[in-house]
Amino acid sequence: MLNAFVSDNGHLRCLDRPSDPDLSAVIWIDLLDPTPEETAMAARATGFEVPTQASVSEIETSSRLASRNGTLYLSMPMVSMADGPRGVAAGFVVSAERLLTVRFAESRVFNAFMEHMPRGDTTWGSAAEILAGLLEAIVDRLADGLEQVAAELDAMSHRIFALGAATGGRKQDDATLRHTLAELGRIGDLISHIRESQSGAARLVPYIETAAAAWLPVGIIPRLHTLLHDTASIGDFDTHLNDKLQFLLDATLGFISIAQNNVMKVMTIASVVGIPPVLVAGIYGMNFKFIPEYDWQWGYAFGLALIAVTTIIPLLIFRWRNWI
Repeated sequence: MLNAFVSDNGHLRCLDRPSDPDLSAVIWIDLLDPTPEETAMAARATGFEVPTQASVSEIETSSRLASRNGTLYLSMPMVSMADGPRGVAAGFVVSAERLLTVRFAESRVFNAFMEHMPRGDTTWGSAAEILAGLLEAIVDRLADGLEQVAAELDAMSHRIFALGAATGGRKQDDATLRHTLAELGRIGDLISHIRESQSGAARLVPYIETAAAAWLPVGIIPRLHTLLHDTASIGDFDTHLNDKLQFLLDATLGFISIAQNNVMKVMTIASVVGIPPVLVAGIYGMNFKFIPEYDWQWGYAFGLALIAVTTIIPLLIFRWRNWI
């Protein structure tokens, strides 16, 4: 899909069905999973080398941040929630006249930015202003994601530590712990992808300020400084949430270990308690002619009583030692 925007007195307008002649006057071209024809059309209109999915997915800094003939070729990882948290790459090619963005998955940030951009009072007179607005929207989205993660971790913390006072059945507790582990894994993936996107934005901003200093509008510099501070704050908050996630993971595994220890304790007590009566029953089950209790009128009752007593005594000892 190819979206093209022209600037009318600082207000962006999306072209309905852009063609080659129309693209000569655009200020921003957005390519979403483009076809070869759309890629060639954007390259002819801008003179840029349109990044491929492989190139925007490179992890080397030299591949993500490059400058060629006054044009910046940038890329950074982003977070997609389409089918669970996963990382997707986005490419930005920007010069003093035009901005080209390339992405290979749907992005709520881009969609919301395109939807609200024509309605606001902000003027978009240059490609650098559009790029700065996009980066601001991306950083805001990352902050919103971390705020949502913080709320989920708080709710999960209450649920985990409420297990100590829960009156539900053991199966219910086990199901809760399994569900909690799955949720912690999902949140861990999301935090990891947010950290990757935050790191990408933190590298992008100072590079833009340095490499495009010759043609950046004066008003963009303070916005880039604010973006840099915002990315640093997000990084600190991400670290805090990651520590809290690790703490909750350790707590969940601790409760699972306690549940397993309780099962092993019950099995141990049952085996210890069962040894004396089995021993008594084994003695009186031997086929010897001269066993005194065989000829005794109360021999059977004595054997049953002895089995009962040898069962109760270990239980009383365990109870006296506070083991049960």
